Amino acid sequence: MRLTINHVTRYRYDVAPARIIQLLRMTPASFDGHNVADWRIDVDCDARLREGRDGFGNVTHMLYIDAPPGEVQVAVTGRVTTRNRHGLAAGLPEPLPPAAYLRQTPLTHPDEAIVDFAHALEASGGSTLDKLHRLAAALNARLSFETGQTDVDTDAATAFGAGHGVCQDFTHIFLSAARVNNIPARYVSGHLYRRDGAELQAASHAWAEALVPDLGWVGFDPSNGISPDDAYVRVACGLDYPDAAPVSGTRTGGRGETLSVDVRVVEQAQAQTQT
Repeated sequence: MRLTINHVTRYRYDVAPARIIQLLRMTPASFDGHNVADWRIDVDCDARLREGRDGFGNVTHMLYIDAPPGEVQVAVTGRVTTRNRHGLAAGLPEPLPPAAYLRQTPLTHPDEAIVDFAHALEASGGSTLDKLHRLAAALNARLSFETGQTDVDTDAATAFGAGHGVCQDFTHIFLSAARVNNIPARYVSGHLYRRDGAELQAASHAWAEALVPDLGWVGFDPSNGISPDDAYVRVACGLDYPDAAPVSGTRTGGRGETLSVDVRVVEQAQAQTQT
């Protein structure tokens, strides 16, 4: 599938800050079945971008804006050709050993309910791949997808106890349970082409990858109950959301910040028709 992604982040300030420094994880890498044809980041004011890579192998850009105006827009546009690899994520840079992804974080730390849930799945037997598919299916059946009920600081135990959340929460719970069962697992941020025709989205998507013996890293999307296919564009990974967040950073001064995000993912033929 040939996908075109447009990801626009807008900042508005009642009083403009003196300086903005942001870390952007918004540029995907090419790997098996996932070829980045072109990709660019545009800022609508005087700014500096410095490219690098973080400890997880993600492409990063440091964004520096001195004396920004009262409104700043960061627009990311690119084209990616994808092939359905049934969740397999091979050919990626792997700077960390798999054991690093066994570490729980404050957002994935399990409570007793998640531990019991994970152990029950482990006791049902089968291969590691079978257990992970059951985990994703069980979370998809148990939790309801509801926006506006959680935020970026909601941890896995809270969302699991409430029984609802968004893709970020489903993913944190998946990671928590997989790590309880000694399976390395990591958080993935990216984009999803909606086959139901919903082109405009209010945020990026999130799912998990877990290490399966004899296969490697395999993706699982518990919020949709499937493994990633050719509708998914993988951008960044980490131990949890903060490690893979599209934008993080700080500002000096300023007041009254309002943030809005628009994400549009379309097939390339559709994108050409609309231009």
